[in-house]
Amino acid sequence: MSSTEPLRHRGFRYLLAGRAINALGNAFAPIALAFAVLDLTGSATDLGLVVGARTVVNVAFLLFGGVLADRMPKSVLMIGSSVAAALTQAAVAWLVLAHTATVPLLIGLSAINGMVAALAQPASASVLPQTVPDGVRQQANALVRIFLNGAAIVGAPVAGIVVAAVGPGWGIAVDAATFAVSALCFAGLGAAVRGRGAPEVAERQNVFADLRAGWSEFRSRTWLWVIVAGAAVGNMAWAGGFLVLGPVVADETFGRRAWGFVLAAQTAGMIVGGLVAIRLRVRRLLFFGTVWLLPFAIPLFLLGVYPHVWLLIAGGLVAGFGLEQFSVAWDTTMQEHVPPEKLARVYSYDMVGSFLAIPIGQMTVGPIAQAAGREATLIGAAALMAVSFLAMLSSRDVRTLRHRLPEPAVEESFA
Repeated sequence: MSSTEPLRHRGFRYLLAGRAINALGNAFAPIALAFAVLDLTGSATDLGLVVGARTVVNVAFLLFGGVLADRMPKSVLMIGSSVAAALTQAAVAWLVLAHTATVPLLIGLSAINGMVAALAQPASASVLPQTVPDGVRQQANALVRIFLNGAAIVGAPVAGIVVAAVGPGWGIAVDAATFAVSALCFAGLGAAVRGRGAPEVAERQNVFADLRAGWSEFRSRTWLWVIVAGAAVGNMAWAGGFLVLGPVVADETFGRRAWGFVLAAQTAGMIVGGLVAIRLRVRRLLFFGTVWLLPFAIPLFLLGVYPHVWLLIAGGLVAGFGLEQFSVAWDTTMQEHVPPEKLARVYSYDMVGSFLAIPIGQMTVGPIAQAAGREATLIGAAALMAVSFLAMLSSRDVRTLRHRLPEPAVEESFA
């Protein structure tokens, strides 16, 4: 089977284009916003509040987004979210460029951006099975990840250069423009999916009944909630350590431009990981992917012990490769084992659980670093991530769940 087989399907091409364009713009957003706040106040605590506000509101609306995605055409949600995100990011860019931005204004706009993203995230994650045949889901998931990471690896270093040269406001403006273009791609996706006759709209029920049905599906699978619980802890440590303290360390040591290359290195590792995952044939796919999460703690540890650019680049490459093995394994497992009519709701519970503790990490890491020291905080965050990944692997269901290979294949020695 060709690794490019999913590209033969028009709906998948529109989905791939829309998500890749978003990823290109979003590579600018975390770098530009981080340094916009640091230019404004110089405070890691303020930066944590701005990025944390988006996450809090995002998590609050994710379950509602999952219900909507199982009740109405997914492409409609994705179009509306892209348009609204373009407007909110344009407002942030204007405030920064006009030198009228304040931390409360940035918090408010970040919260709105988090809300509109939440309404479309479950739809975006669950629409892929409607665009390709069952037998090429793993290849399709890997291709999506490769294109997303390819866009990010181009965007991250360019963002670092743009932010260093002309300021963070222009980086945020690029993100706003990409949301507008992606809305056009998702419009094409809607037409393609309808033309393919995919069942986009589920039978309408009471919203709370929909939520209960999604929760029943979620909690009935041990492998699912164990992974999500571990991800909650790991994401909390990562968000606080890498996304908040990382730019602060970069600002005081190797510089903003180099930070963009550190982020790009991680994404390069993810691209290599995606190229491997696209041809991988492993029976215990979820176990394989979860083992590869362990190196993801390396960059945090290096930031705390010895924040040297080249070591961080090497650590990012390994971490990115491992993360991609897990990401492809996770999406393929979800799409394979969860009924399609409930997939968006289960994805929404996955996202809520995985993201729930992120704002805790973002908002508390500044005060913790002030009290315990930045180096100790980063090393502690790396250790917490490693423990959370080992806890996932302690589950027998995670270790033994079988992947349905589309054709007979020889199992790898790992399986």
